[in-house]
This record gives sequence, C-alpha cells and structure tokens, in this order.
Amino acid sequence: MIRRGAMVKMVVIAALAALIATLVAVLIDWLPESASEEMDRITFVYWFATIICIGIFSLVAAVIVEAVWAFRVKPDDDTDGPPIHGHTGLEVAWTVVPALLVIAIGVVSAVVLSKNADAGSDPLRVRVFAQQFAWRFVYPGDVRSDELVLPVDRGVEFELESADVIHSLWIPEMGQKQDVVPGVTQEIVITPTRTGRFTLICTELCGLGHSTMRAPVRVLEQAAFAQWLEQRGAEGEGGGAGAGSGGGGSGGGTTTALGRETFASAGCGGCHAFEPAGSDAQIGPQLDDLAAAAEEAGVALPQFVRQSIVDPDAVITPDYQPGVMPKDFAESLSPEELDALVAFLSGEEGTE
Repeated sequence: MIRRGAMVKMVVIAALAALIATLVAVLIDWLPESASEEMDRITFVYWFATIICIGIFSLVAAVIVEAVWAFRVKPDDDTDGPPIHGHTGLEVAWTVVPALLVIAIGVVSAVVLSKNADAGSDPLRVRVFAQQFAWRFVYPGDVRSDELVLPVDRGVEFELESADVIHSLWIPEMGQKQDVVPGVTQEIVITPTRTGRFTLICTELCGLGHSTMRAPVRVLEQAAFAQWLEQRGAEGEGGGAGAGSGGGGSGGGTTTALGRETFASAGCGGCHAFEPAGSDAQIGPQLDDLAAAAEEAGVALPQFVRQSIVDPDAVITPDYQPGVMPKDFAESLSPEELDALVAFLSGEEGTE
C-alpha cells in the first residue's frame, strides 16, 4: 500500500507539474488568432488533447519523482532489490484509462473533421490551380485572379489541382491544410469569420522556389465581395480570360499591363530577377539582358523569349540546371497572356 505521506507528496508534485505545464501551454501563443470556423474547431481539438496530455504528464512526473526519492539507495549498495509482484488493479488502470482517452480524442477529431468538410447549403466554389511557383484562383463565371478574395461568414469550397508536383495549401489563421496532388482533384472547405488580409502558403517542398510560393488573401464583407466579383467579371468581358488578371484579357488593358500581371501570377518573379517587374529573385537566370542571350542563340528576341517560356530546356543558361522550370505554360496560359508576357519580357511597348 502507498503511505499517506507519499500520496500527499505525489499530489503536491503533480499539482506543481500541472501548473508549470499549464503556464507553458497558456502563456505562449502556439496558434495564430483564428479567422475561420474550421480553425475554431481545430483549436478546440488542440486544447482538448493538451489538457489530457497535461494530466498524464503531471501523474507520470509525480510517480517518477517520488519513486526516485523514496526508493533511492546508497552509492555503495549493490544488493538486489526485494522481489515484488505486479499490481493487477494498476495494470488494468494504466491500460484502460489511456485507451479511453485515445478513443475520446479520436471521436472528437472525427466529429471536427466531419464538420470541417461541410460547406453548408450555399457554398462559394473556387477552383485553385497550383504550379511552380504560383497560385491561381477561378471563381464562378470564369472570373480569375492571382489574389484569393473571400466573403466573410460564408462557406468556401475549394477544388485543388496541381499542374506539376505536389503542393500544399495552408492559410495559418484559417487552420485547414490540404495537399494538392497532380492528377487528383482535392477538396477543402474554409468559412472565414473575420475580415482582413492574410497569406496563403505552400507547405509542401515543391522545388527551388518553394519559399516564394505564396499568395495574398483578402476577406471582405459579403456585399464588398459581390462588388469585387462583379467588377472582376466586367474587366474580363470582351477579351481572353487571363488566369492571372482576374479574367482580363488583352481587351481589359494594355498589353504591358497584362504582361506584368501574367509575370506575377505565373510565378516568374519567384525565380527570376527582372527590373521592370521589381523582381530580384536569384533561383533562375536574370531576365534583364535577354537580347544578348537571344543574339548568342542566333534567334530573334521575341522568338527566343517565347521558346524559353514554352520549352524552357531548349536553351540552358550556363551554371543553371535543366528540368527546373515548369514546361506547361503553353497550356496554363491563355494565348493573350502568353503574347503579353513575351512582349513584356522583350521590352516591347504595349498598345491601348
């Protein structure tokens, strides 16, 4: 039997251990401030599991400290310890109780996963395209943007597709995270609960430009979002639907403006330095002296630029490796976008 004094000491030790663990859990901001219903539920699971872990930690710490103190031996005592027999009641307890706790965590997690997959009766459906190293978003009515804009207090159902390798979508304040796998359409639901600006991050190592694969996120009031969506749709009328320009094709602005937008939305700035675009990345060759590279290759500048976009391994710049730049821009960019990007990189003036 455990002595009353030993029991009291273990209770005190357990209380101290629980206090220290609780202070560590509470005083440090382990999670970002929630901005979605799904994040609220994920936070609940986090604290539910944390409280259980603090209880187990406190009990184990108390037993270990008391055992080390009460049953310590002198440094020169090499005798065997007394023979003892296991305690059936304790063995049943430390098997059944953890099993019940694990089941409880599993049940709570399953309920949260189910609720987090429910977009409600009238969700907004947004298609998300990921490719090295950029995100693109397509809204109902073929409205396209390289910025993710969402309405507050409305479920958003994302359909995720990848053009090349595995990526992963994550907005820290909104909790949900989902891998984007080539050849597979994944789905995820987010219901924003507060307006503001956030950042979408790729959390799956996807190549040399992985750290630059981010996209701005804005959450607007529902009326403001409807106005934004209508405006973006109007900008796209009468021209090719530019995936990175919010639906605007060549008819939605100058060729230079579309080229600049395509440079940003296609992720070019994540790898290449190009002064007119304000990019200073060093992953791929710098693009400010393409005329010299075209002359060395014996090809006209616009033709050289176009070939470098649609067939990037045709001419490899010294000190750079083939197979890094995506090869699907001919399919992922509209003809208007491709023409505008070629003109932008070639330094040609756009037309009104």
